[in-house]
Amino acid sequence: MKRLLLLGLFIGGLWLALANFTGLAHQGTYNSIVLNFREDVGAAQIEQQVQAIAQEFNVSPRLNSIFSFDDHIFVVEGDKKLLQALKKSEVRKYTEFIEPDYIYSTFMTPNDPDYGKQWNMRSINVESAWDDTKGNGVTVAVIDTGISPVPDLAKTTFARGYDFVNDRVEATDDNGHGTHVAGTIAQSTNNGFGVAGIAYEATLMPLKVLSASGGGTIADIAEAIRFAADNGAQVINMSLGGGGESQLMKEAIDYAYDKGVVIVAAAGNSNENAAAYPARYPRVIGVSALAPSGSKAPYSNFGAGIDISAPGGAKNGDEPAGGILQNTIDPETGESIFASYQGTSMAAPHVAGVAALLKAEGIESPDEVQDILKQSALKVEDDALNHYGAGKLDAAAAVKLATRGRITFRDFFRWLRDNGYLNPRFWIDGGVIALWPKILMVLGSYLLAWFLRNFFPFAWGWSLSAGLVAGSSGLFFLKGFYLFDAPQWPFRVLGSSIPELGSAIQGTAALNPISASVLVPLVLIVLLLGHAQWKWFAIGTTIGMTACLAVSAVWLPTMMWIGDGMAARIFLVVNALLCFALARLAVKPSGVSAT
Repeated sequence: MKRLLLLGLFIGGLWLALANFTGLAHQGTYNSIVLNFREDVGAAQIEQQVQAIAQEFNVSPRLNSIFSFDDHIFVVEGDKKLLQALKKSEVRKYTEFIEPDYIYSTFMTPNDPDYGKQWNMRSINVESAWDDTKGNGVTVAVIDTGISPVPDLAKTTFARGYDFVNDRVEATDDNGHGTHVAGTIAQSTNNGFGVAGIAYEATLMPLKVLSASGGGTIADIAEAIRFAADNGAQVINMSLGGGGESQLMKEAIDYAYDKGVVIVAAAGNSNENAAAYPARYPRVIGVSALAPSGSKAPYSNFGAGIDISAPGGAKNGDEPAGGILQNTIDPETGESIFASYQGTSMAAPHVAGVAALLKAEGIESPDEVQDILKQSALKVEDDALNHYGAGKLDAAAAVKLATRGRITFRDFFRWLRDNGYLNPRFWIDGGVIALWPKILMVLGSYLLAWFLRNFFPFAWGWSLSAGLVAGSSGLFFLKGFYLFDAPQWPFRVLGSSIPELGSAIQGTAALNPISASVLVPLVLIVLLLGHAQWKWFAIGTTIGMTACLAVSAVWLPTMMWIGDGMAARIFLVVNALLCFALARLAVKPSGVSAT
């Protein structure tokens, strides 16, 4: 009797502790509470309860919107104290649930203070692309005037580069052009400073081929292309160009392309009916420039060699608003400045940045990257002179197309995040379909088995343990789990304890009196009692059912056809006692091992 009293005190204390445990993680903020009245509650009863809430708590419940009347959704301003009071009040009987009206906000808008000035980022829908990828693990070679360590590149990762102009390892910028281009690709983002970049988790490889005056030779550019391909670059950006086809350049491009490198180049700023080289080469993505209005920028080349268009800017005199804003250097002083440039040189790195996002999503082939960029681009129907190539760059559409039909680890991780499974509190205070009651059922079954063992000794084995878990909670960690569009009922069955099986397929939380009773354990005992090994599984299941029904009587007493009142509690308690008595009868001190 003393042991039974101690067992009861232990279970009661554990239940009380778990019921009042608040969890570890931040749940969210709210300043109002949602009351969802049951569908079977009439309008007069709802009005009566709303008035009662107003009088008792001195608040003013209101319909959430004009569309809430049919769904009976009311909102009342209040905090945690009011929430707890409402859950304990009479109104609880008339509602499906009472819960916080949490405040949600948009994801992934950079905190860079001048991001609002970057019209170009929004025009390519980059924010939606950031939900999937930010370019992590991809190296982009910037073949240009070099890159200087300006403040808004402080958190950007760099790979070893080279200065082919001065024949040295350090490839710093003495012009400003290359640093500006690099910023569009991977400016440090969400750092509370300056502006943003497209693939800001990518790595930049600075390759200087242009001097302070902005000029450079084909020999240096071709060497830089090979260097990039040999040193791990997956994307090359060349915001440079000129007239004249070069076999040396073409061979370098083919070499890099054959190694899986995506090569992007600016079309040129002469408003001519042909892209400049190297954009003109077949294995290079040639990029024309768009003005803020979305039309072709006045200076941009067009026609042959244009594969796609991207924001390049079009300023009105010295007004910076129409240009592409990035952190770069003042070529005269070498000091860091935020400058607004325009040109196809500014358009190309937009495409290179999105190509890095696609590479980060696992698109390896340069052909496939180019196809995705073109297929996802916003088409321009009336484009007889090929101003836009395949269309206007759309980062979000490109990333979506890249991941279509594929279930990646990132998809699964996002599903876990969006459904709350990565929040510790979700697991601790009941997020997984009343997790704590189910854990208590498992612990209770083991305690009951231990209690029985003290009076009727038997050996403990795997079959008994399996029965305890099966009877008490089933595979509760799978409860509610489903894979994308797969049917949910098989997973509900997998995640259901034996008493829940009767209602798992139809997806109701109410227990079925047929399965939530002594009947299932009785059938198992009758069938398996004569088997030396499986007998103990049946006994363990019966003990587990005892704990499951007992905890349900206190915590989750809702039953089909009976309701959630005292009748349901009595039914569950009586059947819990019958299960325990059945287990007692089945256990014989024969010394047979419960293997």
